[in-house]
Amino acid sequence: MTLLQVEDLHVTYRGGEGDVPAVRGVDLTVGAGEVVGLAGESGCGKSTLASTVLRLQPAGARVTGKVLLDDEDVLTMRWGRLRAVRWAAASVVFQGALHSLNPLQRVGDQIAEPMLLHEPGTTRGAAGRRAADLLERVGLPASRVRAYPHQLSGGQRQRVMIAMALACSPRLVVADEPTTALDVMVQAQVLDLLTGLVADLGLGLLLISHDLSVLGSTCDRVAVMYAGRIVETGPGRDLFTDARHPYAKALAAAFPTVGDPAGRRSPAGLPGDPPDPAALPTGCSFHPRCTVAVAACERRDPLLRPAGPGRSAACLLVGEDGGPLAAADGDVPEGLR
Repeated sequence: MTLLQVEDLHVTYRGGEGDVPAVRGVDLTVGAGEVVGLAGESGCGKSTLASTVLRLQPAGARVTGKVLLDDEDVLTMRWGRLRAVRWAAASVVFQGALHSLNPLQRVGDQIAEPMLLHEPGTTRGAAGRRAADLLERVGLPASRVRAYPHQLSGGQRQRVMIAMALACSPRLVVADEPTTALDVMVQAQVLDLLTGLVADLGLGLLLISHDLSVLGSTCDRVAVMYAGRIVETGPGRDLFTDARHPYAKALAAAFPTVGDPAGRRSPAGLPGDPPDPAALPTGCSFHPRCTVAVAACERRDPLLRPAGPGRSAACLLVGEDGGPLAAADGDVPEGLR
């Protein structure tokens, strides 16, 4: 069952020198019991997309398209309905738990607050007991309900954020970079916790990260964003090991293979920086950094299209079977052969 369906979503910010397109024509779905990953460099539009799911973008943003939550468009909801949907139908685990939690309130009170707001008749005592139960569900002692955020480690604070997201039993959770600044052991624990909750509770999870290796091992499906658009989608592990789009290939190659001396001495990387959203290049937005770009890439802006079973890519040089395709004005570049 589809919980979230994003259709032709555009988000544009108003800047001092003109409009800045942050998200450009994105389509995305998340089903019940499914983990969908969203990958890309900083500035590609991932967090803007996450905030738009519950209409949390800045007031000056211009949004078009559809964001269907259980077939109801979030973008056209009245304020009262939107307020009821937040936390209860869908919730967000924000990036940077230390900055998202109130330093002056105990974590138990912060977990209980959504219950008191969204569930009339719930007493403070009942909400406190449920907060303690939620902490235990995410692997923390119930006694930590009386702790302040600064008394917890980074991983513990992230678990508190997950407990808060589950407070009103939502069906969809959006986790925006939930493992940022955590060490690899704690990162693995948080990811195991999130995927375990999906399996146990049948949630839909949209997991956002810049780390394609994490998403490849965690997600059922992964979408890769670049310059506000999705440039490739496919099964998580397949996309990480056999990406079709040159940008997705570069993301995957950026992670060294443990025990491979050649990779250690000659690390792969991607030259240049992502384009300024206010001054996007002509044609394919990735072509100035692409190592296999041809002249046609400067003129034609490719759309997302089939690139093999269960795969899609927005690249002129990738055929519908996922194999290399000759460019309109020349042979297939060597890097795609």
